[in-house]
Amino acid sequence: MSCLSQIGGLDRAVPQPLTSKGNDVTLNKANKPLMGAQEQKEEREVIDAIFPDEIQDISPSEYRVTVNLELEKEASAQDDEETPADPAIILHVRYPEAYPDEPPILDLFQPPNASKHIHLDVRQDKAQLLESLQPTIDENMSMAMVYALITSLKEAAEQLVADRIAALQAQKDLELQKAEEEENRKFEGEKVTKESFMAWRERFQKEMREEAERKHAELEAEEKKRRGGKAEEKRLTGKQLWLQGLAGKGADEYADGVDVMESLKDLKVEE
Repeated sequence: MSCLSQIGGLDRAVPQPLTSKGNDVTLNKANKPLMGAQEQKEEREVIDAIFPDEIQDISPSEYRVTVNLELEKEASAQDDEETPADPAIILHVRYPEAYPDEPPILDLFQPPNASKHIHLDVRQDKAQLLESLQPTIDENMSMAMVYALITSLKEAAEQLVADRIAALQAQKDLELQKAEEEENRKFEGEKVTKESFMAWRERFQKEMREEAERKHAELEAEEKKRRGGKAEEKRLTGKQLWLQGLAGKGADEYADGVDVMESLKDLKVEE
């Protein structure tokens, strides 16, 4: 009798009573009937029917099944971007003598020559994935459970990859948000306080003084250049003319017969 029933396309394992075929029933130390080699063979045949290309026999009580994962495309990936192939996991199954009253002995391998996936490493993730199968084992004790284990392994591995992709995307979103906040902060300006205003006014006034001095120096340089580099002639007052003896020049000229008023006409006097 088959160890799996076809319910919804072999979607789940259901218990089958262990029957005696003459003297073929084996008893364990607790005097409980053990699943014979025939029943193990029948479960193996069911797995072969579901995964004809993925199963590999090792011995009558030992085989391997390649579990191909189906991953969703990352949200950050472009439509025309080449995405890596979905990873696969090899589930190694070995029946103990007391199976299914005892769980099968399981191991996980990475397919030979398989490219390393960025989000899944079978060697590093083996312990976590095997641990995720324990609830399925507990729920299916004393029943054929390999198909259920294959399904649980596939779901656990796909969820593990999805969680890692989501974590990376969340980190990218956080970094993008921080960058946007930093960019927006440039347009918010600095909050004005009394101290910051006084400091700004002092800097502003200093800059204005320096600008005025600079412009004044430029004007002086331009004026000097316009005069040909000569300093501006300073006009003397009448008192200065008298003290320097320039006023006496008119008297001498008068003594020589020169009109003093005519001579003083050419003098420029500032009061």
